[in-house]
Amino acid sequence: MQFIRRLYDQFSSLLRELAKFGIVGAVAFIVDWGSTNLLRYVVELGPLTSKTFATVLAATLAYLANRYWTWRHREKSGLAREYFLFFVLNGIGLLISLLIIGFVEYTLKMTDPLSYNVSLVIGTALGTLFRYWSYKKWVFLPPELPPVDPHTGLPEAGPADEQPPQRGAHPLPGPQLPPVTGAETSANGNSPGITPVR
Repeated sequence: MQFIRRLYDQFSSLLRELAKFGIVGAVAFIVDWGSTNLLRYVVELGPLTSKTFATVLAATLAYLANRYWTWRHREKSGLAREYFLFFVLNGIGLLISLLIIGFVEYTLKMTDPLSYNVSLVIGTALGTLFRYWSYKKWVFLPPELPPVDPHTGLPEAGPADEQPPQRGAHPLPGPQLPPVTGAETSANGNSPGITPVR
């Protein structure tokens, strides 16, 4: 029964996390999609430039929402480190989208708005799968992991790591002999089995 309860807790926690990530992703997608189309067809920037600017805007919104809502219970390892990693991983997600958009626009020569938006949706979906996996692995760390130094990105030393080993200390204690009690001494005051030196 306890196993089922633990399984339910983990599953429901994952579902809540996925729901929050999905809501944030949906809002970020609307911002991304709307900004991309605005820049592409109103401002008349290039297809890849439009997508790049829109992604930076949507990614900033997504970072703030995921940090302070989706994964607020997770370890805070430093705003600078998280933000840097978040944008590196978003850059990889953006690259996935740009490859698909570029393939449709420049290889297939399909430059109409419908083809552009279909490639935008497919690229965003694939990039989102990568982002979800990578955010959990590298950006929003589980609370049980040691805190990360914001300058180096490495785990901080714990109290046990900071104390130097004492001189002459052994990692494992040697065998201990039982103490000799008064009942175990012989009449001449020596322990049993010990012959006095003459």
